Amino acid sequence: MRNLDITTLRSFVAVADSGGVTRAAGFLHLTQSAVSMQLKRLEELLGLALLDRSGRTIALTASGEQLLVYARRMVALNDEVIGRLTDQAYEGEIVLGVPHDIVYPAIPQVLKQFHAAFPRVKVQLVSSYTRALKEKFGRGECDLILTTETSVDPGAQTLCHKPLRWIGAPGGAAWRQKPLKLAFGRLCTFRPRVIEALDAANIAWDVIVETESDRTIEATVSADLAVHTMIEGTEPPHLERIEHAGALPDLAMQMINLYGAQTKKGVVHDTLADFLRRSFSSMETARLRAG
Repeated sequence: MRNLDITTLRSFVAVADSGGVTRAAGFLHLTQSAVSMQLKRLEELLGLALLDRSGRTIALTASGEQLLVYARRMVALNDEVIGRLTDQAYEGEIVLGVPHDIVYPAIPQVLKQFHAAFPRVKVQLVSSYTRALKEKFGRGECDLILTTETSVDPGAQTLCHKPLRWIGAPGGAAWRQKPLKLAFGRLCTFRPRVIEALDAANIAWDVIVETESDRTIEATVSADLAVHTMIEGTEPPHLERIEHAGALPDLAMQMINLYGAQTKKGVVHDTLADFLRRSFSSMETARLRAG
């Protein structure tokens, strides 16, 4: 009888999510050779090639894709069992700050995973703008924060790069109007760079909505009264990416950065940081494969 090892499956999932052995080893706090050996043993146990190593990044074979579905479930179930039976040692609260625009789709899954591992630990989710979150973090009001920036401060870690896209109403025409009507948050870090790009392209613009409410922006844009910008993949289903064929300027690539994880602060803190790394690193892997 052959038995799959959870530690080996965890390494396999980490490699699949991060797109490489080196990054996976960092997430798992193992050496690169240890992770490579685990993957080799897993392939030998199953008698299957799970990884295609011929490209610039490691890709999964058809068998690897199939195993990944089961491996995620087995690792998650293992963590849930351990968490349920040993959670008495871990109680309290951890504060996580996330910009409004990247809460979906990654954060709900991270919170679900974390709750399964530490059901008695409360995660206080603070959703705000990058600037405000960095101020809170500087005052010690958040344990971990994510940010969306075009650079990274010393001590932070860049989890992935995502392009900024023009967003409008499905089938809308607001992007064709002159001047271009914009809807933005008052503290939105994208706004200055978007306006700079429009000015450089000699495109007239007018901010018709300036608010602290994301719902106000979404309502205005979905009514086809203005356009907005969002990180690719975070747009809600009632809005869509504008296919402008070059009529609007390209926008800067954004970094999603993690602050507060540069030093180990205990299993609860470090586990939440690892869940965040894996979730956003899988987005980076998907972007590289698509590119």
